[in-house]
Amino acid sequence: MTSEGEGQAATVPKRRLSCKTCIDNLWFCYSPVHQMQQYYRLGVLDNCADKWSSLLDCLSLKTKRSSEVQEILENREKDKPHIWTFRTSEESSSHWKEVFGHLDDME
Repeated sequence: MTSEGEGQAATVPKRRLSCKTCIDNLWFCYSPVHQMQQYYRLGVLDNCADKWSSLLDCLSLKTKRSSEVQEILENREKDKPHIWTFRTSEESSSHWKEVFGHLDDME
């Protein structure tokens, strides 16, 4: 049997903060493969500024207490926009006609 405190700890997983992925992303950003992909797709080389900022953000989080880090990560998770947009059938119908209505006029 588990005690009540252990059950609560099992339901809320503690996140471990690791900057390894940020370092890996930064390293890959400067690789010739990534730079050539960016040049082919966008016509410019990547300056990797977003990778640097995410690494510095991760390192700054490492200096905080674990309770603060958990709170910050939970708030960031809540602030992320949801991947799906839910619509009613009327909203979806009007959106469909707005986006693809011109195809009906071709016939």
